Amino acid sequence: MSGDMYAEKLAWFKEKERPEAVLLVADDPQLTKVVVAWTNTAVRRRETPSKLRGDSEGEVWKWLWENTEYSRQELVAKSALSEYGFDSKLVPLVGNRVLYPDGTVNSFIQRYLREKVLKLFDAKIKRASKKGS
Repeated sequence: MSGDMYAEKLAWFKEKERPEAVLLVADDPQLTKVVVAWTNTAVRRRETPSKLRGDSEGEVWKWLWENTEYSRQELVAKSALSEYGFDSKLVPLVGNRVLYPDGTVNSFIQRYLREKVLKLFDAKIKRASKKGS
């Protein structure tokens, strides 16, 4: 039952995600690095979740993260950021629901990053074709 509750509560947050979260990451390359690293870090939920102590959004969100396991060292290494101050990058991403405790990210953030990558490739292709002309 508690495994189902974890998935149910997480799905509820994903259904309520907001596009404004993109503004948090849009002009901060370090936050972007953490987001990308999060999607490449091994994440799992605890086999036996703790008891949910409240029904508020904040309490449920905190409960989901308390029942999530990942290697902070792996995340730091994959983000290529220094250990010093790393939490100042991670905390707002978690608090603003950019990162989800299942290893995924807000879908608006995901679309934004994909479009950004496509624009980079498009610019490189255009530059390469101009050089070849």
